[in-house]
Amino acid sequence: MMGNNERATPVAGLAGVEDSAERRIFDRYEVEWSVDCVATDTFLYAAITNISEMGIFVRTESPLKLNTKLRLTFAPPGAPASAAFQLEGCVAWVNCVRENGDNPNPGMGIRFVNLQPDERERLVEVIRTIAYLREVPSYS
Repeated sequence: MMGNNERATPVAGLAGVEDSAERRIFDRYEVEWSVDCVATDTFLYAAITNISEMGIFVRTESPLKLNTKLRLTFAPPGAPASAAFQLEGCVAWVNCVRENGDNPNPGMGIRFVNLQPDERERLVEVIRTIAYLREVPSYS
């Protein structure tokens, strides 16, 4: 599902889970995917920079407020539009832009909420594909 130039690297912790012990249960993988985030009065087109089975990190200089509920639409690059995920999420944490410019990674951690069993299964399959591709040795 990922393109040949796609990079997937595990990241410690988990975007979107408040309990620090739970943050380490699921591996996050670095990706570069487009995402549409729609809240009640906001539409944000941004980029997912990592994903796990429980949430995503969305890189943006305009993060939404904590606990904002939103609709997320995203798909791995190269996947058909019919394969796009349309999931509910909630902003679990925010990494704001700082005036002094010492924050190289502004954005927000979004926890998936109300995942239906079929959505969860598809999401887990994509995560496993990323993990598998990450482990495949390169013969270049």
